Amino acid sequence: MKRQRHREILEIISQESVETQEDLARRLRERGFEVTQATVSRDIKELRLLKVLTDEGSYRYAVAEKAEQGLTERLRRIFTETALHVDVAENLIVIKTLPGSAHAAAEMVDTMRWPETVGTLAGDNTILVIARDAQIAPALAERFRGMMK
Repeated sequence: MKRQRHREILEIISQESVETQEDLARRLRERGFEVTQATVSRDIKELRLLKVLTDEGSYRYAVAEKAEQGLTERLRRIFTETALHVDVAENLIVIKTLPGSAHAAAEMVDTMRWPETVGTLAGDNTILVIARDAQIAPALAERFRGMMK
């Protein structure tokens, strides 16, 4: 029963804009599931659903993976629009950005979870990307340059 309810929840949120737990519980009841708000709350946690901002300015439930994809695309745009220059020194890659945008651009690098990167540090207009080793750093820097175009 729980597995069926979870499938139904995923179908509902993929087809409709569901803003609250009460909305979701009502839609499940309309489809023949006897649920309480507490049950729906547990289901949301188990399915790892998130509330995401829609283009219209309201919030709706979404699967964490899809929400992350949308965030990744936005962060990629921020990176593309704010990154100015990429340089390499050994296994360190320095990315210069517009003032005040390094943190958001570095978040994109972290969100990508590329195995070649160890991590990032961000200042106001500079990102330090630490590559796993000096041999892969130039190719990684070239990937960043490619994203700037």
